[in-house]
Amino acid sequence: MSEAAATVFVIDDDSAVRDSLATLLRAAGLPVRTYESARTFLREFRPEHSGCLMLDIRMPGMSGLELQEELNQRRCRLPIIFLTGHGDVPTAVRALKRGAFDFIEKPHDEQRLVLATRNALRAEAEQRAGLSTTLASAADLDQRLALLSMREREVLEHVLEGRPTRTIADILCVSVKTVEFHRSRIREKLRVGSLAELFRLFLTHEEAMVVASAPTAANRLDPTAD
Repeated sequence: MSEAAATVFVIDDDSAVRDSLATLLRAAGLPVRTYESARTFLREFRPEHSGCLMLDIRMPGMSGLELQEELNQRRCRLPIIFLTGHGDVPTAVRALKRGAFDFIEKPHDEQRLVLATRNALRAEAEQRAGLSTTLASAADLDQRLALLSMREREVLEHVLEGRPTRTIADILCVSVKTVEFHRSRIREKLRVGSLAELFRLFLTHEEAMVVASAPTAANRLDPTAD
């Protein structure tokens, strides 16, 4: 493999999934290499490799999260897109806090997956070229947060804690649809398109999490705040 070639490294223990992903990505014009296990990938991995990883969470021998930890220890900065049929929000939070680029659940939307892959490759290329920029300045993030209502800030706090929608609804004593509505408004006001983007936004400025998580006690008890 050419050291300069940006490649999508697909790692999944399911051969059918590997073949399907490889076919999809190659049809989109992207170079692909597939691996049946994390350890097989590590045996071939070189620090000069360029591209991104598409990685299953649960695999025998070494899980996707364990591979992510190993790559972090090796100071590998290849973006990781986690693809899993066992995805839940706490797992996504764990992966994203460790630096994952995106998290997509099976069965995947093909357009969403290809777009995420292209974005990951672009981010890696910019990083290598020294062109990477933060998602937002601290001042810009403060301005976005100022657009949130107190209830939206409260929902955001729970989302950042990794709680799924139904759990948030139970805690706030509102319907699931109400939480989904607030989550949609949060994404719109903060200008993010996915959970991964939301976490990257806040991990860039971790102090902003404190700002986001300051709903008042009165608001918690105000039934009209929904």
